[in-house]
Amino acid sequence: MMKKIAILVNEDTMQRCSCGGCLGAFMGKRDSFARYEGDELELVGFTHSGGDLAKKLAALQKKGVDVVHISTCTKSKNSEYEAIAEACAEYFDVVGYTHGSPDSKGTGKMALELKARKPKEVE
Repeated sequence: MMKKIAILVNEDTMQRCSCGGCLGAFMGKRDSFARYEGDELELVGFTHSGGDLAKKLAALQKKGVDVVHISTCTKSKNSEYEAIAEACAEYFDVVGYTHGSPDSKGTGKMALELKARKPKEVE
């Protein structure tokens, strides 16, 4: 089964990060992406969560995104993490981290996992 994935990273972190942790986990189906073992994945969006998030989410919806992964750096460094996850869950399943462990190696809050509140429209 093909899953269309988008990754939202932290805007401030993106200014100094190569995003190799997120992309490496996606490409290797490691960490938060291990759940897709056996599935085909397509990365159809990779952006930061700043700016006009509603407009970005509308664009991702048009691309048929199934799941939005919110970067580990957003979980650990962005005070709006829960609000971003809730906004994404309006239309997409949400996995609240990308790489590392879901509990930040026992030092942070657990990553959110949310189901989409509105079903995906079938084209």
